[in-house]
Amino acid sequence: MALDFYALDEELQDEERLVRDNVRRFVDQKIIPIIGKHYQDGTFPHELVAEFAELGLLGANLEGYGCAGMGDVAYGLAMQELERGDSGVRSFCSVQGSLCMYPIHAFGSDAQKERYLPGMAAGELIGCFGLTEPDFGSNPTGMITRAERLPGGGYRLNGTKRWITNGNLAHVAIVWAKLEGKVHGFLVPTNTKGFTAEKISDKFSLRASVTSSLIMEDCEVDEDAILPNVSGMRGPLTCLSQARYGIAWGVIGAAIGSYECALEYAKDRVQFSKPIAGYQLVQQKLVTMLTEITKAQCLILRLGRIKEAGKVTPQQISLAKRNNVAMALDAARMGRDILGANGIMYEYPVGRHMMNLETVYTYEGTHDIHTLILGQAITGISAFD
Repeated sequence: MALDFYALDEELQDEERLVRDNVRRFVDQKIIPIIGKHYQDGTFPHELVAEFAELGLLGANLEGYGCAGMGDVAYGLAMQELERGDSGVRSFCSVQGSLCMYPIHAFGSDAQKERYLPGMAAGELIGCFGLTEPDFGSNPTGMITRAERLPGGGYRLNGTKRWITNGNLAHVAIVWAKLEGKVHGFLVPTNTKGFTAEKISDKFSLRASVTSSLIMEDCEVDEDAILPNVSGMRGPLTCLSQARYGIAWGVIGAAIGSYECALEYAKDRVQFSKPIAGYQLVQQKLVTMLTEITKAQCLILRLGRIKEAGKVTPQQISLAKRNNVAMALDAARMGRDILGANGIMYEYPVGRHMMNLETVYTYEGTHDIHTLILGQAITGISAFD
């Protein structure tokens, strides 16, 4: 049983425990034995996509079209277990479900839903989400990517997106672009003429995840490529809230993986005639890790229940993303410290978790941006202007 110091397992429904346990078993058997080598090689374990689909992890909390229809807490627990394996693996499932399938499900036409969602739930179609640009990350409203109407119908897209998870794996890209001054989403098949994905390889974090730049040069799509039921920044920001929710759960898994590894190591590692777990400074680190993980678990379970009740706000999600990612990064750093020199070895997961979490700390809204979102919520004064 993974870390549960406050017996929060008792607060879960049977179905939620079943989902968590099934994903935990899958992670232990299929991900943990191989992920260190994939990270080292900078490769994504593509052979697992069909198994993600079989477990219902693609669009897990969406209804219909072959999706599992999980509750938000069950979905969160699944993301937690995936990230206990690796942040890149959880990122794949998060992007596929929250950033690609969700906007089609929420804002797409019936024809778009039928065309894409069943294949995406089955893992036969992979999506990516094109919002961030080389010069516009935290300020997406400044995006340069443009769409223009074609005289005979359809649209022409020009622009570049960067730091796009799954970009070189994707069959369809959800590209956000300004059309006549207003942001719209476009479903762009990645085999469209004028569309290019370039893999970003020189990175020391999320190495088992595919990250890309998307380049559109006179990329023409049909009239039915536009998401018809949303315009303005509400579209991409709503998607980001869905993704941030999953991240806030997921990173707890990385923290638990780091804690459990550090605890086991500390009990086995003998220095000055006794295990280092018997020394006050090591115990202090372990106690801090346990305490912060437990607090994050309480926070996220409450957030999940609010979300299931349909009452969640983006600011509440920001608080959880901000708190839990910082907590997990601190936990991974403490775990690496307890392992000493072995903390940087691929044999142990803590260094990999630590490096991955440096990216998670930044993506889907940086720590500082979430601070400003919360600052505006509690003061009524925007610090963005």
